[in-house]
Amino acid sequence: MARSSKRTPTSTSALSLSSRLDLLSPKRRETVRPAVEHPRDFVLLSIRALAERLKTDPATMVRIVRAMQFGSYREFQHYLHALSIAHATSIDTMQTIRAGSTSIRGQARASLEQDQRNLEALMQGLEPARIANLARRIYNAHRIVIIGGDLAANLVQFLQHHLIILNLPVVSATTPGEVVHRVRFLGKKDVAIAISFRRGLRQTVEGLRQARTNGAYCVGITDTLVSPLGQFAHECFLASVDTPSFGASYVAPMGLLNVIVVACANYRRSRTMSILKKVEQEQRHGFRWYET
Repeated sequence: MARSSKRTPTSTSALSLSSRLDLLSPKRRETVRPAVEHPRDFVLLSIRALAERLKTDPATMVRIVRAMQFGSYREFQHYLHALSIAHATSIDTMQTIRAGSTSIRGQARASLEQDQRNLEALMQGLEPARIANLARRIYNAHRIVIIGGDLAANLVQFLQHHLIILNLPVVSATTPGEVVHRVRFLGKKDVAIAISFRRGLRQTVEGLRQARTNGAYCVGITDTLVSPLGQFAHECFLASVDTPSFGASYVAPMGLLNVIVVACANYRRSRTMSILKKVEQEQRHGFRWYET
């Protein structure tokens, strides 16, 4: 389930898996480890069935769940579900529709329906006030660094391109070297936006961690509350990338970025219109465009 949510690194919901396991004794840590390392195999089990699979008893499982800072076993199950999504591989997502279970036409429709559900979840959970506040921070920032890698680099470049048009001080960091050098000199008057999904790409998470250490305001764009970005971001925006195929669907993340662009364009509308008058000249007569 994808919804927009604010999380701080000090809240229990933002605790990393390793931090939760560190709260347990070595014996209990090893007891629960199979469930958190292979969550898809355990997420639907009752507490009694889970205890049996882990060769312990329900009372001990209750104590383990509480020690890991979960309010209830149901909350622990939700966490396992989020872990199963975050750790899903390409073959896991491809297997959501069995081969031969439907036609290519049916699979194509299933893909579009999943994209629609992802967008609906974004619409239901997104808080306009938070987007407006983010636009304000972006405009007031001395520097803006957008961090991402692999396929998410396309999202980084999309957002950067539009902020460049608005003449905002934005740069991208899509390789490990760029991330290291871009975030090194960030400070309290700067904004870092990190985009990564599922388990989180190391360079993106580490870049946001360093930006947070340096005092920058940190924003995460991801798809799950258990994303490691949540440990270092002042706030996270969630957009599902669920798909019945391999890889990830960027329909909802693109929708989120479009909302951010719209907010930035209208935050200082008269300034934007002045810029776009200059842009119009290039768009009408610039050498980049093909003349018929």
